[in-house]
Amino acid sequence: MPTRREPTARQLRLASELRKLREAAGLSARQAAALLGVSNVQVSQIEAGLSGVSEQRLRRLASHYACVDTEFINALVEMATDRTRGWWEGYRERLLTSFLDLAELDHHATYQQDVAILYVPGLLQTEDYARAVFSSRIPELTSDELEVRVQHRLTRQREAQFPHEIVIHESALRMRVGDRAAAHAQLLRLLEASEVDRITLRVIPFDLDGFARASSTMTYVGGRVPKLDTVARDAPHGALLIDSEAQLSAYRTRFRRVEAVSLEPDPSRDFIHRLSKEL
Repeated sequence: MPTRREPTARQLRLASELRKLREAAGLSARQAAALLGVSNVQVSQIEAGLSGVSEQRLRRLASHYACVDTEFINALVEMATDRTRGWWEGYRERLLTSFLDLAELDHHATYQQDVAILYVPGLLQTEDYARAVFSSRIPELTSDELEVRVQHRLTRQREAQFPHEIVIHESALRMRVGDRAAAHAQLLRLLEASEVDRITLRVIPFDLDGFARASSTMTYVGGRVPKLDTVARDAPHGALLIDSEAQLSAYRTRFRRVEAVSLEPDPSRDFIHRLSKEL
């Protein structure tokens, strides 16, 4: 297979999982290459995401690594053989790779969980709210750069069809992003979203106890199997994707704790409605 110049986050994730399987089996890259009958360079390129791997070779590797998790292997095969050219490819060369990676992550998600502390999650933002968020970036974006980011976010929203659980703190609801009209429209957008069957929205008011010990902005994205889940965190130069098993477990626990101290969906809807009346 030809060598890639810039592997996607999904391709890098496959490469990482194959490397972890090999290391868990106690085999060196040289030994894995010998088992496949290929060069060390080929194995290194596969494990760096610079080269693809066929279904046959992937299943042979899984067998040599004594991996008996059929569902996990099948999920890796799906990643290796996926030839999807998603809508986000139209933004390549126009946006940072991290934006494309998030869209690809959405495309393959089985569910998503968000904890929002300062801002409304991107998939629920109105156009004016999103534009105001991007306008606050430093260094300042040009008008063209700003418009591309806004349109990309709106397209992500239209394409997202997975079950989505959101826990949002009152601070994010009260944060005046943009003007008064934009803030009011954003609250109305959240009320509309809360009526969608696949969306569950919960609120944490300032006066609820127990939140501080569990607080952390996060986006948890479910993969085809739990081992392929991903956490996306905001970073200065784009999204930071986390996939280590220990950290995924910690974030799952964190979401359960945050959810446990939040209002139920109906009281949450009433709370947002009251805030909208104040604007």
